[in-house]
Amino acid sequence: MTSESKGMRDSRMAVLAKNSSECPQGQASAGKCVPNDPRHSEGEVGHNARSGRKAQEGRVLESVSTKLQRITEMAKRDAGFVFTNLMHQIDEVFLWEAHRLIRKDGASGVDGETAEDYAKDLSGNIRRLHRRMRSGGYKAPPVKRAWVPKDDNELRPIGIPAFEDKIVQKSVAMVLGAIYEVDFLNCSHGFRPERSAHGALSALRQSCFDIDVTMLIDADIEGYFDAIDHEKLIEILSKRVKDGTLLRFIGKWLKAGVMENAQITYMETGTPQGGIISPLLANIYLHEVLDEWFEEEVRPVMYGRRFLIRYADDFVIGFANTQDAKRVMDVLGKRFSKYGLTIHPDKTRCLRFERPRGDDENRESFDFLGFTHYWGKSRKGNWIIKRRTGKKRQCRAIKRIRQWCKEHMHDPLVDQWKTLVSKLRGHYQYYGIIGNYKQMELYYGKVEQCWRGSLNRRNTMNLRSAQSFRDTILKRYPLPIPRIMKSV
Repeated sequence: MTSESKGMRDSRMAVLAKNSSECPQGQASAGKCVPNDPRHSEGEVGHNARSGRKAQEGRVLESVSTKLQRITEMAKRDAGFVFTNLMHQIDEVFLWEAHRLIRKDGASGVDGETAEDYAKDLSGNIRRLHRRMRSGGYKAPPVKRAWVPKDDNELRPIGIPAFEDKIVQKSVAMVLGAIYEVDFLNCSHGFRPERSAHGALSALRQSCFDIDVTMLIDADIEGYFDAIDHEKLIEILSKRVKDGTLLRFIGKWLKAGVMENAQITYMETGTPQGGIISPLLANIYLHEVLDEWFEEEVRPVMYGRRFLIRYADDFVIGFANTQDAKRVMDVLGKRFSKYGLTIHPDKTRCLRFERPRGDDENRESFDFLGFTHYWGKSRKGNWIIKRRTGKKRQCRAIKRIRQWCKEHMHDPLVDQWKTLVSKLRGHYQYYGIIGNYKQMELYYGKVEQCWRGSLNRRNTMNLRSAQSFRDTILKRYPLPIPRIMKSV
């Protein structure tokens, strides 16, 4: 048992041990421990005390899963039920569970505190955190701004919360998730339990076959996470949650500000990407803006069959009827502008994506979740939807490998090998789907080439040819070859 888990157990047992192990003297009735009674041996006393603690724990400490299950059942029973008292569910035990679930290897926030620093007095930190939350003294710190590259050679801003703030965000996200997982529709796949990008890809492919798709709307929301309207978000949340304390916590995160270069900027719109609760809030917002609107207002007035597949802020709408696609395309921008969002005029398009007839080679493709989707022939000669790694994603991945090899060329060889193995396996885990082997093979070759080039620049090895590199380095430090990992 680690020191952290031991501290967690000890803090949970502190009150229980006091009540169950200290028994009044002079009571000798069955089932009660009497430490000073010579008729009770030391072993019996210890056994009874342990049994009492376990029984007391079962009666007093309600498990987090039980609380969340109760909330979910209430949400299922009545789709219009409004929750008014949720924050009292978040006690110290709940915070312990939230701490257990969050990642401990992430970057530190504005205060520089890491997971290891916080764990030095984990029990005391959790206790003080809960006290501040209950008294209204908790203040959400600003998030630290960082930048990551996008596919189009641009940079995407992300926010890194303080470690303690991650615990609070996770606890609130757990409560809200128990409610909204009941409300979310099947078309939504992003940042949800037991759902994934591969599930969205599989659903997209199957839906195209099911409705015999002819037209698609490939949409892009311009700067979605930075454009979410705070007032409208709280208004949407208030339809299901009217717990003033919980809504104030969300308001604190939305208005906490972003710190970059020692300066804090307060945003009037948006929720920082990188925050634990941000993906859930973004899903709730688009659930009303797009999912419910499409299901309740668009679907009933369509002439033909149609489908919507959404992963976070990326979505594709498919139609069997060409006229339906044009009608939705005409009103899509107006619908999003009502909520302060903008459909990107250059990246959003309505394209023909019907099954080719005969040997027709004039067909369009589109990108979704890092893959290019296109019609191609199977080994049996039938037209099927194939997927390959998107050109922008492939170029970005190769560029990152080249940069990493350049920056770490002087690291010990075994350390370079371990990192490259991890990067390749991660790449195969996502892009290793049926029909994409050639692109993975190309990526593997580029990784091998970049590694050989960086080692040559160390001026300590003579690896001029690819064959000499394979006979020396790769023979001792083999890189994993491409593998098909998913059938989607």
